Amino acid sequence: MKPRLLILCDPFTSPAYTPRLRCLCDYLTAQGWQLDLYTERSEPLPFEHSYPIHEITVYRTSTFIEWAFKSIASLCFDWRNRYFSRQVRKRISPNSYDLVLCCTFSTFPLRAALDIATNKNIPLHVDLRDIDEQAPNAQYQSHRQWWLRPFRSWYRNTNIRRRNCVLRQADAISCVSPWHVSFLQAINSNVSLIYNGFDSTVFYPQDKQSDLFTITYVGRVYEQPMQDPTLLFEALRDTDIPVHVHWYTNSVGQQRIQRMAKTYGVEHFMEYHDYVPTQHVPAILNEASILLVLSNKASLSGAHGIMTTKFFEALGVEKPVLCVQSDEECLAQVIHETKAGIAATTADEVKAFIRDAHEQWLTNGFTRQMVSKEHKQYFTRQYQAKQFESLLLSLIHD
Repeated sequence: MKPRLLILCDPFTSPAYTPRLRCLCDYLTAQGWQLDLYTERSEPLPFEHSYPIHEITVYRTSTFIEWAFKSIASLCFDWRNRYFSRQVRKRISPNSYDLVLCCTFSTFPLRAALDIATNKNIPLHVDLRDIDEQAPNAQYQSHRQWWLRPFRSWYRNTNIRRRNCVLRQADAISCVSPWHVSFLQAINSNVSLIYNGFDSTVFYPQDKQSDLFTITYVGRVYEQPMQDPTLLFEALRDTDIPVHVHWYTNSVGQQRIQRMAKTYGVEHFMEYHDYVPTQHVPAILNEASILLVLSNKASLSGAHGIMTTKFFEALGVEKPVLCVQSDEECLAQVIHETKAGIAATTADEVKAFIRDAHEQWLTNGFTRQMVSKEHKQYFTRQYQAKQFESLLLSLIHD
């Protein structure tokens, strides 16, 4: 009989809706695993799924008063985690499972996962796709109101302490970069690396001729300690190549780019678009001439180990990847190993890369990056799902 797996995760949110977990669930379901997934209700779920997703309402209204009250209670007493834990345990009480898998980017819902694993005496595996320490200045906090800024350090430190308490008791942990592995091994020695990746059934190369030479970015735009596109603007300022830079991001990201473009006098290159439905992203990537990945140099006060999904999707469609600024760490290493493009450290490198891609586009009407097929295969979601399955089975059979 195939294993029964209980999955707890943070809310599915736009624009990507946690593809790492969704691909894993699709794979395990196809292999015959029995899954129950519990999450907090957030947005309507626009993706198809053949496994049950149980949504628990935590915030019953959209009023500021409820949000503020429950946020303060969560900060002081871990209310949100406690409430979610009670609701999940109530719903699963008659069921038996072989394993609990908790997938999150921070703290929620680790407490519920540990509570259930302890109560049912079954193993707990935690998959962390992001951690607070990788990003400076609490940039992953979704609520950025000015009056919350004095509390961000307290909020961050409290979440880290609560997270570490659970991680020490977890049977196994997986994460997304060598930096994460090294960092988390100080908390729990049983840490495995499973990179982010791309769904090979969705992101694959399609040579589409285009009338425009384009550089395309799809995703959120964070502040400069995490992402620094300066080298791109410096290169565009000095180029005579007619390039269109397309930004598919939210209004906050568009405003950040608009300010920088104005500073460098390159506003005329920029075109702005809102987020598009996830099913439209592969076509947008395949129509681009260069795919832009935003990063910044890793440092003691900066970001670490951020392996953005957007890079792996670019790898999947085999378009030239322009990463600015190079993190000179994990992401740059994978770009080099896969021959996916360049992790640039100078504006001259960016100009040369754009010029080479433009020449290819002039010849063919499209671009194609000759990536390393040997290395590319290790970054498919399908390969990574097999890694997950192997880890989960080892916990069950111990």
